[in-house]
Amino acid sequence: MLENWSMENFVWDIPTIMHFGKDVHEKIQFVLPQFGTRVLLIRGGESLVKNGVYKKIMHEIEAADMDFAEYKGIKANPRIEEVREATNLAREFQPDVILAVGGGSVIDSAKAVAASALYDNDPWDLYTGKLASEKAIPIVAVLTLAATGTEMNPFSVVQNGETRIKAAFSNKLVAPTFSFLNPAFTISVPRDYTAFGISDLVAHSMEAWFGAGEASLADRFVVSVIQEAREFGPALLKELDNYDLRARIMYAATCALNEITMFGRVSGDWGVHSFGHVFSLLYDIPHGATLSAVYPAWLRLMKDRIPERIMAFGKAVFGSETCDECIAEVEKMYASFLSPVNLQELKLSQYSRKDVVEHLVKSKASGYFHKLDANDYERILDLIES
Repeated sequence: MLENWSMENFVWDIPTIMHFGKDVHEKIQFVLPQFGTRVLLIRGGESLVKNGVYKKIMHEIEAADMDFAEYKGIKANPRIEEVREATNLAREFQPDVILAVGGGSVIDSAKAVAASALYDNDPWDLYTGKLASEKAIPIVAVLTLAATGTEMNPFSVVQNGETRIKAAFSNKLVAPTFSFLNPAFTISVPRDYTAFGISDLVAHSMEAWFGAGEASLADRFVVSVIQEAREFGPALLKELDNYDLRARIMYAATCALNEITMFGRVSGDWGVHSFGHVFSLLYDIPHGATLSAVYPAWLRLMKDRIPERIMAFGKAVFGSETCDECIAEVEKMYASFLSPVNLQELKLSQYSRKDVVEHLVKSKASGYFHKLDANDYERILDLIES
């Protein structure tokens, strides 16, 4: 059975020290001085002030007795314009450490600042491959939205309004040195963004499952993470202030993309992500919503190409037997997360199929393992629109 099967060589390197649980943020004051005397805080808008998290973080900075500068205003679907502004501030202030407080957009932006501030390059050079940083400002992350797993990985995604491209880079140097995950900090996240975060973590797990290479234990990690989301996600959406449910989803989101689901593989696939990025770029809609809308269509495209892998996924996660049954269960799962599963549910304003196709072509949207071409774009859009 396994005579032609072998795991890929891999290096287990997750450099982040994660503190998880109630009041763990109170250790920040002891961590920051380990890096020096100057800290740059990067955050989003005023929601941190309204929910009281900002006051708690400022207490930690003051207790650490460090020189302090702040950049605020990172938006959802982070933009290179804000990254450039924050990078300029970092170059002027010269921090010893960056404290990133927020969700994936804030932490991804902080990673770009950390990797570019010590160079003269435009931060966008990180995403085009022109800059491969060999040094970076260390990052301490405080997570306020369970979704992307960026708090424990080396990946960053940012969009460029000028080139109209959403792109990613990876560098182990920008994986947060410390991350603080207090589930109470996510209780104020509204239902829709909580839902999209759950959809995001499931999509990350699926991208690993459908990636290149075989690794049975990694598959079991994938299934376990998804089962956590299936069991506790719908319950959380009915009880948003439940700390225990917040904690379970927060931990699942971290494990979905801290690389344990991919050790032993060549890579994840990420074709659905590259497709979904175009929707979030053009229509400024939440990342997780694009993934739940695209995944069923992608599976229908792939069911004649990789039926065994889809059936294996369905059997492991849902107990289904056929590709069609698996896809139906995936749709039911995302619906249970209150996430869209087709174009109509995405509710895009001024949708233009032509624009979507043009940007898919421009961004060369494809998976690492399961390649997509222009005909596939059209077919997936047919399936999303139906």
